[in-house]
Amino acid sequence: MNEPTENRLGCSRTPEPDIRLRKGHQLDGTRRGDNDSHQGYLEPMLEASVVSSHDKKSSEEHECSDEAPQEDEGFMGMSPLLQAHHAMEKMEEFVCKVWEGRWRVIPHDVLPDWLKDNDFLLHGHRPPMPSFRACFKSIFRIHTETGNIWTHLLGCVFFLCLGIFYMFRPNISFVAPLQEKVVFGLFFLGAILCLSFSWLFHTVYCHSEGVSRIFSKLDYSGIALLIMGSFVPWLYYSFYCNPQPCFIYLIVICVLGIAAIIVSQWDMFATPQYRGVRAGVFLGLGLSGIIPTLHYVISEGFLKAATIGQIGWLMLMASLYITGAALYAARIPERFFPGKCDIWQIPGSNRVPEPAKSRSKRRRGMPCGFRSPRPPVEWQRKHNTMQGTDLSGPLFTGTIHK
Repeated sequence: MNEPTENRLGCSRTPEPDIRLRKGHQLDGTRRGDNDSHQGYLEPMLEASVVSSHDKKSSEEHECSDEAPQEDEGFMGMSPLLQAHHAMEKMEEFVCKVWEGRWRVIPHDVLPDWLKDNDFLLHGHRPPMPSFRACFKSIFRIHTETGNIWTHLLGCVFFLCLGIFYMFRPNISFVAPLQEKVVFGLFFLGAILCLSFSWLFHTVYCHSEGVSRIFSKLDYSGIALLIMGSFVPWLYYSFYCNPQPCFIYLIVICVLGIAAIIVSQWDMFATPQYRGVRAGVFLGLGLSGIIPTLHYVISEGFLKAATIGQIGWLMLMASLYITGAALYAARIPERFFPGKCDIWQIPGSNRVPEPAKSRSKRRRGMPCGFRSPRPPVEWQRKHNTMQGTDLSGPLFTGTIHK
């Protein structure tokens, strides 16, 4: 009775797994048999799936190889006129893709806060583009900064060529070649730096907030350098016979210009809330030239100031600066025509100072540098001859031309 019971228990008892398997050990016969039977059951299914996937892949490749010749035959079967039309469509599509690039202009209300400067310009703004290459490629696109970029860029090229032409003129054209070239070299340097910083700022200020802040400081510093350089030729020639006031006024202008540059490094200086402050700082720096002008008019008389001193050109330069600063601060005319002055073809206040600056620089460089560099010297020659004085002073390092 006990043996059958034990046999039944032994047959019903499941074999315990071999937990202590080591390298080189094998499973027991029961488990090996189970695995062999399971593997034999799965092998036909795996082979069938592999065959079906291979057949599917080969059929797809065959279909693709059939479609390619059909397309080629269809294109080659077209008439030459249709082929040319098809090629022109492809070319137009390519040109449109190149022209449009990877970005589109956006309205003002979706700009980030650091790109919002003039809320009267409603459309045509560039989106943030964290790529200098994309920023420079946008020069050839139409947007709100197109006019600013090109007026500064063309003005920079113009003054660069003009400065090179002037600096390489023969020395016989000057009374004091070294002094006069240094004087006008400072003027051209200020103009070129101002225009260079400006067109670079208007090109890359949409890159990122940090880049915009850096180049805006350079832009404002360039305006101060321009105003400082504009006074150097006029002071040099106007006070040619009296160098002491010339040096004093030059020092004062340089101190005020450096102060304006220091103020422009303040981060809040470039914000829209301080637009009026910016215009006031640079307008005050420019109007500081009233003091040496009054000095010259009082000491030499209005007639000489108007003829020899070229006060008329100086007043024209001042009027252009004042007009540009006033329109910039008041945002005229886009204030009265919101959304109508967004693109550079329509004059807006954010573009008026640019041609005004270029025109004032041209007017400032003409009187003494290109019209005639000699009127102060000729006047001094006549003045000293009448008084019987010698012309071999420290200012006359060159030859006086009759």
